[in-house]
This record gives sequence, structure tokens and C-alpha cells, in this order.
Amino acid sequence: MPRTTEPANWVAARVSKTSDALTRAIADDLTGHVFTAREGKEVTLSGGDRAVEFISCSYLGLDTHPALVEAAAATVRQVGVQFSSSRTRMRFEDLETLEDMLGTVYGGRHVTCFTSVGSVHLGVLPLLGTGVLPSYPVSGDGVAFFVERTAHASIQVLRGVLEQIGTVARFDFEDPDGLAEAMAGARAAGRTPIVLVDGVGSMGGLIDVRRLSELCAAVEGYLYVDDAHGVSITGPRGAGFAYEEFGGADGDLPESVIVVGSLAKAFGAGNGGFVVLNTEEDTVKLRKFGNPLIFGGPIALPVISACRASAELHLDGTVARLQEDLWRNTEHFDSLTGNALFNAGTRSPIRGALFAAEEDALDAAARLRKAGVIVTPAFFPTVAKGSGLIRMAVSAAHTTEQIELATSELGNVA
Repeated sequence: MPRTTEPANWVAARVSKTSDALTRAIADDLTGHVFTAREGKEVTLSGGDRAVEFISCSYLGLDTHPALVEAAAATVRQVGVQFSSSRTRMRFEDLETLEDMLGTVYGGRHVTCFTSVGSVHLGVLPLLGTGVLPSYPVSGDGVAFFVERTAHASIQVLRGVLEQIGTVARFDFEDPDGLAEAMAGARAAGRTPIVLVDGVGSMGGLIDVRRLSELCAAVEGYLYVDDAHGVSITGPRGAGFAYEEFGGADGDLPESVIVVGSLAKAFGAGNGGFVVLNTEEDTVKLRKFGNPLIFGGPIALPVISACRASAELHLDGTVARLQEDLWRNTEHFDSLTGNALFNAGTRSPIRGALFAAEEDALDAAARLRKAGVIVTPAFFPTVAKGSGLIRMAVSAAHTTEQIELATSELGNVA
């Protein structure tokens, strides 16, 4: 009998299990679009036709807000596009202002910005696992990382790095008892448990971060929440899903919880991420030893200023008003689709139509494309092998007519 060869590693395994569905979607002009102009949620594509997009993760429409546009333009005129130096050598004043304002958004905690959310993970997690951050002590016997199976790829890809620091295991948030048992075993072995999860899933639902925090507290562990898709969409100051789950401005984020956010999604300002830590001492250590901050370049100068302008809108009530528009649009979307789509009725701006076969998802995307609506078709490894997903990002910037166009066509295919 011929011998079957197992893939050499997880990259090889992923490649071997991935079909050509995405390649076909790009070839059929269902995804991978190139646009040349846009007005609101309508884009002009390189071929000249126009379409309504449900792709962008700018859930509040802040990426085209006049305040952000003008802030970025003014900075380009004042100091240029970039200053090529790590922040330890020299940094733009607006970065200081931005981090101070984000600290206000997060109830007086201490915030540090990075060039991306992935860079946050790479900078923070090794220090957290090694016990470098003063208010997050770990056992002398080390740590045990528990990575939720649907956590973002920017966390999953670091598992090899984390294995250099502690043990690493994956878990399913739908099995909290299994996680509690595994963490208790780690604690019994003298290790400090650290749980890594998303807040609002980029393709999935909402994680019960309060419940996970309680499980962590029971074993003196820590909860690390990547809330990239949850930032700005809820809370009077736009602190986001994870922070508000703990009571927001009227509550108290547990000291054992670390929240990570994105500046590139609902925050609307451009590439970048940030971490919320307990104390100034934590922040000093992070900025001294966090590899991406020391050996990497900075966020582009106009982006920093756009972020600062967005933070101002978070603090002056503008974002809270835009949240009302967002949730009104998601409710209208759900009512028109009979609350049948993935995430319906939740405080997530992401909706999904799941299909048992990749071909069905490709057909759905094609019919929407023909109607002038472009969406995100997703396949393995984003969803289970052989299945397909039509992902739609609802925004405060969508008009009622655009939502009705998308949902009327989606109703015929989902």
C-alpha cells in the first residue's frame, strides 16, 4: 500500500487543505477588487462600474469624516508623511496626545500604540509571559497559554513564539468547563494561566469575556482580549465591546484583564493598534522592552493625527451618536433578513450567510455582484473545510436604500 505523507507543519497542512475557491472568486471579480474613488459606501471600481460595498470594517464611517481627513492633510503639510525612527529615539507630539486621550477613553488606564494589532501581540505577549510587566506577576514555574480556537490569525501565528516562553494549548470558548479544568491543571503544575481570545470575532460572534475573566481569576490567571472589531462600536466614549462588558465608565476593568484594540477598523484612522495596561510602570517596561517598539518604525505621521482627531470624536459624543446609526442599520438589516443570518440580533456589526458548499457561496457572491453589491466571500481556513461564508460588514454610513438593495438580493440566495 502507498504510504501517506503527513504535512510537515501547520503551514503545509493549511495549504494542502485549501481549495481554489478564493482563486476562482478573484478571477470572477467577486473579491480582490480595485477601486479608484468612493462616495460614502459606494465605490468606483477600476473597470469603471460602481458598487455598494459591505467589505470595509469602518463600522462607523469615521475613515471619511472631515475632521480626520483635515487632521491628516494638515500634518502632511506641517511635518510630512513619515519620520523614520523608532519611538524610543524620537516621536511626533500627536502620538503623546493620542495615547493620553485613549487613556481617558479607558478610564485612566495606560495606553501604548503600535503600528498594527499584530505588533501589539508580538510586543506584549512575550513580556506578559515572562513576568516583565510589574502589575502582571507570573509564577516562577512559568506560564501556560490557552488560545481560543477562533482567535484571530495574528494570535494563532505566534503559538511557536509563545512555546518558547510557556506551554500552549488551544480551547473552545463553548466548553468553559474544559478550559477551567485545563487551567486548574496548569495552576496545579505551578504555572500561571494566560487566556487569549477575541472580543468581537471577525467572522464569528461575541465572546463571553466576563465569564472567561471569572475563570481566570479563580486560578490567578490573566485574560488577554483582542477587541480589534469591538473598539468604538459601543460605550459612551467608544471604549468598545470588551471594556463595556465589565461596566465601562461606570465599572472597573479587572486588573487581570488586558484589552487590545485597533485604530484601523471602527476607530477609522488607519493602520495601528494599541494595548491598555494597568499602570505607568507597566507602560515604561513595555516601551523599553517591546520588540516592535524598539526595532520597528512608527505609525505614519498623518495617520497619527487622524487617530488623534478620531479620539477627540470619541470624547466629544460624536462616536456615541454614530453608534446609534450603526445599530439602527443592523436592526433594519436583521428585520429584512428575518433574523436568519449569523450574528443576527447581536451587538456585532458583522453579518454572515453560511453555506454548506463553497459553490453555493460563490453563486451567492456572484448574484450580489451582479446586483451591484460587493461582499467578502470566505472559505477554509476561515470557515470549515468545504463550506463557504458571505461576510457583510454593516456600517453607520450605509443608507437605508443600500441595506434594502443588499438584503433583497441576499434573500434570494441565502
